[in-house]
Amino acid sequence: MVQELRVASYAVCVHDEQILLARWVARDGARQWTLPGGGMDHGEDPLDTVVREVEEETGQLVEPVRLLGVDTIRRRWSRRFGADADWQGLRIVYECRLTGGTLRNEIGGSTDLAAWFPLAEVAGLDRGELVDTGLALWRERPVLGRLPHNG
Repeated sequence: MVQELRVASYAVCVHDEQILLARWVARDGARQWTLPGGGMDHGEDPLDTVVREVEEETGQLVEPVRLLGVDTIRRRWSRRFGADADWQGLRIVYECRLTGGTLRNEIGGSTDLAAWFPLAEVAGLDRGELVDTGLALWRERPVLGRLPHNG
Protein backbone atom coordinates (compact mmCIF):
# COMPACT_ATOMS: atom_id res chain seq x y z
CA MET A 1 0.00 0.00 0.00
CA VAL A 2 1.32 3.42 -0.95
CA GLN A 3 1.46 5.90 1.93
CA GLU A 4 0.97 9.59 1.15
CA LEU A 5 1.15 12.62 3.44
CA ARG A 6 -0.12 16.06 2.46
CA VAL A 7 0.58 19.06 4.72
CA ALA A 8 -1.63 22.08 4.13
CA SER A 9 -2.49 25.43 5.74
CA TYR A 10 -6.00 26.89 5.88
CA ALA A 11 -7.53 30.20 6.96
CA VAL A 12 -10.51 31.00 9.13
CA CYS A 13 -11.06 34.59 8.08
CA VAL A 14 -14.07 36.20 9.76
CA HIS A 15 -14.80 39.85 9.03
CA ASP A 16 -18.00 41.72 9.97
CA GLU A 17 -19.69 38.44 11.04
CA GLN A 18 -18.96 36.85 7.65
CA ILE A 19 -16.54 34.06 6.77
CA LEU A 20 -14.46 33.79 3.62
CA LEU A 21 -14.92 30.50 1.77
CA ALA A 22 -13.78 28.99 -1.52
CA ARG A 23 -15.70 26.39 -3.51
CA TRP A 24 -13.54 23.30 -4.03
CA VAL A 25 -13.97 21.27 -7.21
CA ALA A 26 -13.30 17.53 -6.86
CA ARG A 27 -11.84 15.46 -9.69
CA ASP A 28 -15.29 13.99 -10.33
CA GLY A 29 -16.78 17.51 -10.65
CA ALA A 30 -18.47 17.59 -7.24
CA ARG A 31 -18.34 21.01 -5.55
CA GLN A 32 -18.33 21.99 -1.87
CA TRP A 33 -17.48 25.14 0.04
CA THR A 34 -14.30 24.92 2.09
CA LEU A 35 -11.82 27.09 3.93
CA PRO A 36 -9.37 28.81 1.61
CA GLY A 37 -5.95 27.26 1.77
CA GLY A 38 -3.98 24.37 0.44
CA GLY A 39 -0.83 22.35 0.23
CA MET A 40 2.59 23.56 1.31
CA ASP A 41 5.31 23.71 -1.29
CA HIS A 42 8.58 22.03 -0.36
CA GLY A 43 10.63 24.39 1.82
CA GLU A 44 7.70 26.76 2.37
CA ASP A 45 6.71 27.97 5.83
CA PRO A 46 3.07 27.16 6.77
CA LEU A 47 2.37 30.87 7.45
CA ASP A 48 3.53 31.76 3.96
CA THR A 49 1.41 28.93 2.57
CA VAL A 50 -1.83 30.20 4.06
CA VAL A 51 -1.21 33.78 2.84
CA ARG A 52 -0.33 32.57 -0.68
CA GLU A 53 -3.22 30.12 -0.93
CA VAL A 54 -5.87 32.59 0.29
CA GLU A 55 -4.74 35.14 -2.30
CA GLU A 56 -4.61 32.50 -5.07
CA GLU A 57 -8.09 31.17 -4.31
CA THR A 58 -9.94 34.36 -3.34
CA GLY A 59 -7.93 37.47 -4.26
CA GLN A 60 -8.05 38.52 -0.62
CA LEU A 61 -4.93 39.55 1.29
CA VAL A 62 -4.72 38.21 4.83
CA GLU A 63 -2.41 38.24 7.81
CA PRO A 64 -2.28 35.19 10.11
CA VAL A 65 -2.96 36.31 13.68
CA ARG A 66 -3.26 33.03 15.61
CA LEU A 67 -2.65 29.35 15.22
CA LEU A 68 -6.03 27.77 15.91
CA GLY A 69 -4.99 24.17 15.69
CA VAL A 70 -3.87 21.15 13.74
CA ASP A 71 -6.27 18.57 12.37
CA THR A 72 -5.61 15.33 10.56
CA ILE A 73 -7.73 13.17 8.30
CA ARG A 74 -7.04 9.82 6.74
CA ARG A 75 -8.51 8.25 3.62
CA ARG A 76 -7.93 5.00 1.74
CA TRP A 77 -8.71 4.40 -1.89
CA SER A 78 -7.62 2.48 -4.95
CA ARG A 79 -5.18 4.33 -7.16
CA ARG A 80 -4.70 3.94 -10.87
CA PHE A 81 -2.73 0.90 -11.95
CA GLY A 82 -3.56 -1.16 -8.89
CA ALA A 83 -1.79 0.12 -5.77
CA ASP A 84 -4.04 1.16 -2.91
CA ALA A 85 -3.33 4.49 -1.23
CA ASP A 86 -3.32 5.23 2.49
CA TRP A 87 -3.54 9.02 2.40
CA GLN A 88 -3.20 11.34 5.38
CA GLY A 89 -3.88 15.07 5.36
CA LEU A 90 -2.28 17.22 8.06
CA ARG A 91 -4.21 20.49 8.16
CA ILE A 92 -2.80 23.54 9.95
CA VAL A 93 -5.57 26.04 10.66
CA TYR A 94 -4.91 29.73 11.28
CA GLU A 95 -7.14 32.62 12.22
CA CYS A 96 -6.43 35.32 9.65
CA ARG A 97 -7.25 39.00 9.46
CA LEU A 98 -8.34 40.61 6.18
CA THR A 99 -5.80 43.27 5.12
CA GLY A 100 -6.87 44.05 1.55
CA GLY A 101 -7.23 42.66 -1.94
CA THR A 102 -10.23 42.34 -4.19
CA LEU A 103 -12.53 39.33 -3.98
CA ARG A 104 -12.28 37.24 -7.14
CA ASN A 105 -12.58 33.64 -8.25
CA GLU A 106 -9.59 31.41 -8.91
CA ILE A 107 -9.04 30.41 -12.52
CA GLY A 108 -7.47 27.07 -13.39
CA GLY A 109 -7.04 25.92 -9.80
CA SER A 110 -8.72 23.57 -7.37
CA THR A 111 -11.48 26.08 -6.56
CA ASP A 112 -13.89 27.91 -8.86
CA LEU A 113 -15.69 30.44 -6.64
CA ALA A 114 -14.87 32.64 -3.65
CA ALA A 115 -17.42 34.38 -1.45
CA TRP A 116 -18.13 35.85 1.96
CA PHE A 117 -21.01 34.22 3.83
CA PRO A 118 -22.78 35.37 6.99
CA LEU A 119 -21.79 33.04 9.83
CA ALA A 120 -25.50 32.33 10.44
CA GLU A 121 -25.84 30.89 6.90
CA VAL A 122 -22.88 28.49 6.95
CA ALA A 123 -24.91 25.57 8.34
CA GLY A 124 -27.11 25.66 5.22
CA LEU A 125 -24.25 25.51 2.73
CA ASP A 126 -23.08 22.40 0.89
CA ARG A 127 -19.70 22.38 2.58
CA GLY A 128 -16.81 20.11 3.39
CA GLU A 129 -16.20 19.10 7.00
CA LEU A 130 -13.12 21.35 7.13
CA VAL A 131 -15.43 24.38 7.40
CA ASP A 132 -17.01 22.99 10.56
CA THR A 133 -13.63 21.95 11.95
CA GLY A 134 -12.18 25.42 11.34
CA LEU A 135 -15.16 27.18 12.88
CA ALA A 136 -15.09 24.89 15.92
CA LEU A 137 -11.38 25.63 16.42
CA TRP A 138 -12.11 29.36 16.01
CA ARG A 139 -14.98 29.31 18.52
CA GLU A 140 -13.57 26.87 21.08
CA ARG A 141 -9.84 27.69 20.89
CA PRO A 142 -8.76 24.39 22.46
CA VAL A 143 -5.61 24.64 24.57
CA LEU A 144 -3.86 21.87 22.63
CA GLY A 145 -5.17 23.11 19.27
CA ARG A 146 -7.05 19.87 18.70
CA LEU A 147 -10.72 19.04 18.76
CA PRO A 148 -11.86 15.80 20.39
CA HIS A 149 -12.48 13.10 17.76
CA ASN A 150 -15.49 10.83 17.95
CA GLY A 151 -15.12 7.11 17.44
